[in-house]
Amino acid sequence: MRNRFVSNLRPTFAYTVVYVRDVARFVTFYDKAFGLPVRRLDESHRWGELESGETTIAFTPLHQHETDDLTGSVQTSAGSRTGERQSVEVCFAYSDVDAAYKRAVENGAAPVRELEEKEWGQKVGYVRDINGIVVRMESYVQPPKHA
Repeated sequence: MRNRFVSNLRPTFAYTVVYVRDVARFVTFYDKAFGLPVRRLDESHRWGELESGETTIAFTPLHQHETDDLTGSVQTSAGSRTGERQSVEVCFAYSDVDAAYKRAVENGAAPVRELEEKEWGQKVGYVRDINGIVVRMESYVQPPKHA
């Protein structure tokens, strides 16, 4: 009986919501830079979603009545000083991370750290999106090669 109860309470991670100034601009940027097709952009441009696998990435304005009144206003950083980042990081895995990284930069993502091979068999690099959010771009983890 206990196991059934626990499994009924196991959540599914449904959304990551990013609060932005211009929803349409962000969904277009993520589509072009990271290859995540737009699933939905409502007519008011107050909500946009990307096709991103099992979990939805959604964008909504920084300030709106529905959220500000219920949960408070969004805190934004005062600036983007060198060496600082926001308190969230987005990560995307690609079969061809080299081509994906190049596309991201060509479409407006700011390079932070070039791709590099990691000791655990993965290639990893970092860019910033047009809002300053750090985006980790990586290959799928490959098993280590034995000599």
